[in-house]
Amino acid sequence: MKFKKWISATAASLLLATSLIGATPAHADEVQKRTIAEESIFDLLVDRFFNGSGTNDYDTNTQDPTKFAGGDFTGLLDKLKFIGEMGYTIVSIGTIFDTEVYDGSMPTSYSTIEEHFGTAEEFQSVVKAYKEKNMSMMVDFPLNNVSPNHEWAKDAAKQNWIASTNNGHIQWDLTNKDVQAALIESATEFVSTYDVGGLRLTNIADADTAFINDMIKALKSTNKSLYVISNEESDANFDASFSPATAEIYRNIFKNVDQDSSKLMEPLAGEKPTQIMIDSLQTYRFTFDSASENMFPPTRLKMAMGALFMLPGIPVVQYGTEIAMNGEEKPDTHQLYNFKTDEELIDYIKNVQSLRNQSATLRKGDFEVITNENGLLVFTRKSDEEQWIIMVNNTGKTQRVDLTPDQIGEGKMLNGILQEEKVRINEKNVYPVILDREIVEIYQVKDDEGLNVPYMVALGLVYVVFIGFVIIIIKRGKKRRQQQDAASENN
Repeated sequence: MKFKKWISATAASLLLATSLIGATPAHADEVQKRTIAEESIFDLLVDRFFNGSGTNDYDTNTQDPTKFAGGDFTGLLDKLKFIGEMGYTIVSIGTIFDTEVYDGSMPTSYSTIEEHFGTAEEFQSVVKAYKEKNMSMMVDFPLNNVSPNHEWAKDAAKQNWIASTNNGHIQWDLTNKDVQAALIESATEFVSTYDVGGLRLTNIADADTAFINDMIKALKSTNKSLYVISNEESDANFDASFSPATAEIYRNIFKNVDQDSSKLMEPLAGEKPTQIMIDSLQTYRFTFDSASENMFPPTRLKMAMGALFMLPGIPVVQYGTEIAMNGEEKPDTHQLYNFKTDEELIDYIKNVQSLRNQSATLRKGDFEVITNENGLLVFTRKSDEEQWIIMVNNTGKTQRVDLTPDQIGEGKMLNGILQEEKVRINEKNVYPVILDREIVEIYQVKDDEGLNVPYMVALGLVYVVFIGFVIIIIKRGKKRRQQQDAASENN
């Protein structure tokens, strides 16, 4: 059984590699030319990810989820490889300014770095290290809802900047020109000091569009390649759109089988690239939804991730999704990351993201839906260089879809990457694509040239290596027994 599992896993990796021979890899020069539509965002909280240094563990308490737990910038450095191997290109780390709460929701400054997370120099090291691996850092900048102990709120000269105090938070008067100027100055000072790749403006509900546009303009004049987005709906000139309905739409589609998927295209209808997700740091976990439906969360997450990474949007995935983290509300949704869990879902995300990152077509190619009916979704991603067919069988039974030469071309074959299926035209002049229930398959459309010689050669090598390994073990065993026999005779 272990041998079969090893062979299967190795063969899948080889198939992934050989299938991408014709795809265009994302080299360093291409990474610099990426648009936000080609990015994928890993959304985490510094405090809840990994504790890499005990020097900043001031009054931490891992047993009380409302307290600081010890995650820090050193932990982000330690786990750079882990995040990078999952294929994310932007790491969003929330608010890192001085704060009274672990998740940054009670900031007391717009300039000083939270001491629990580390020093400014350590943050610079994190930004640099991730950039060297073609990943950029994104930080949250809250325009409102700060702590009553915020340095501006405690300044007697700035009392007219305060519009109200609700739910233990200060709300600035965002119509006040002095407040606007101060916020713009603080934000631009931050991005000019630290070479971050993006800024996410939060708590923007009371800010008018003109002010936000002025801030975006100022930020981009400081760094023209900077991404500026928000986690709230806005008509401002953000690089990507956001709608709170998006997570609701996709979680309802994928939390169970045979769900109404008629709203699948709604988040993708705008002119701007849009952020697509199944949950966020502010909502309950997708795992909670699927478990409430008595479904197996890892399978549900595979369905959702397989689809979202292939759709024409910017996937935003919160930390813990890859280990099926659960929770209904914070702080339970903001659990400490457990790095000792099963890696099956992590490996799945690695494989799907590897395809997306190596194929410009999967990131920005033309998109066309072939079928979308109650959980059965088939669509294409196409460019002048290549074509892909993605089939999402989010139903409770095996499904078949017949594709025609008009849809994929004459003399072609479909090369399945994840399930290793190959589909050729049949006697009825169709390509019969058959997929088991609750499975996503990503097919590369290739010229039908018979056997995949590179794959067959590579698979043969796998068996040769394994047989060689077995022979070595047998020989070592014989030699050991001979030595033991000789020792027994001497005695």
